[in-house]
Amino acid sequence: MRSDNDTWDITTSVGQTALFVAASRALEARKPDPLAVDPYAEVFCRAAGGDWAAAVDGTDPDHPLRTEFGAHFVNFQGARTKYFDDYFRRAIEAGVRQVVLLAAGLDSRAYRLPWADGTVVYELDQPRVLEFKRQTVEELGEKATAERREVAVDLRDDWPQALTAKGFDPTKPSAWIAEGLLIYLPAPAQDRLFAGIDGLAAPGSFVAVEEAVPMPREAFEAKRAEAKASGEENAFFTLVYNEQHAPAEQWFSSRGWTAATTALPDYLRQLGRPVPAADSEAGLMTGTISLVTATKT
Repeated sequence: MRSDNDTWDITTSVGQTALFVAASRALEARKPDPLAVDPYAEVFCRAAGGDWAAAVDGTDPDHPLRTEFGAHFVNFQGARTKYFDDYFRRAIEAGVRQVVLLAAGLDSRAYRLPWADGTVVYELDQPRVLEFKRQTVEELGEKATAERREVAVDLRDDWPQALTAKGFDPTKPSAWIAEGLLIYLPAPAQDRLFAGIDGLAAPGSFVAVEEAVPMPREAFEAKRAEAKASGEENAFFTLVYNEQHAPAEQWFSSRGWTAATTALPDYLRQLGRPVPAADSEAGLMTGTISLVTATKT
C-alpha cells in the first residue's frame, strides 16, 4: 500500500508501472503499422530483465500483456504516445524551448524527438528511476537530442523550487506533460501539481495531461481488497488513489488557458484502432480516460 513518503526504484511500487508501459510501447513498435515507435522501450525492458524481458520476447504466454486486456492496453499506449508526441511537435513549432516531463519514468522523448536547437528537457522523478534510465542509455553510447536535466524530486514535495534550481526560467514559454501520473497522486497533490504548472508557465506555454474518472468507491475498494489478498507487492490497485481534484480542462480553462479534451475511445476510433466493449476489463479502463491539451493565453 502507498504511504505519504514512500519511494521506489524501477522494479518496485509505482516504478514498475513504467516498465509495464515500456513493454507495451515495445510491442506496439513491432506492429506492421505502429502508431508510435519508441526504440528505447525494449532496451529498458531488457535492462530490467526477468518478466520484462520475457514480455517483449514473448516467452511468457501468461504475461498480462499477452491477454485480451493486454492487446487493448498496447493499443492504448500506442495511441497515448502518438497523441503526446504530436503535442510536443506543435510546441516545438510554436517556439517553445523548455520542456518539463513530470514523473518522467521511462519516457525517452529527450532522446528520440527532433527537438529544436537550444531546447532543454527537464525530467522530474524519483532519483533511482532517473538513474536507471540514464545508465541504461549511456551503455548504448547514445546522447539526448536536447539538453537533458534531471530533477530528482518527489512530486508530492516542493518540486517547483527544485525545478527552478536546475535553471528553469518561468519568464519563458514552456511545455509540460503529466502522462500516466495523476492516478498515482491524491486529489490535493493533483491540485498542487496543476497550481505549480500554472505558476511557472509564462504566456504561450503548453500543457498536456492524461486523466481518468475515478471508479465508484465500492468497486475500487473491492478491487483493492482483491489485490491485497493476492499478495502481489506491486498490484495496480494498491498503487493508485482513485481520486480526481478537478477535470483538467475545467481547471486550466478557469485560469486563462485554452483547453481541449479528447476521450480515449474517440481517439482510438480516429486512429482506426479497436475500442474494447464498455463492460469488458479493458473497456472499464479506456472508457474513463481522456487526453487534454491546453495553451496559456
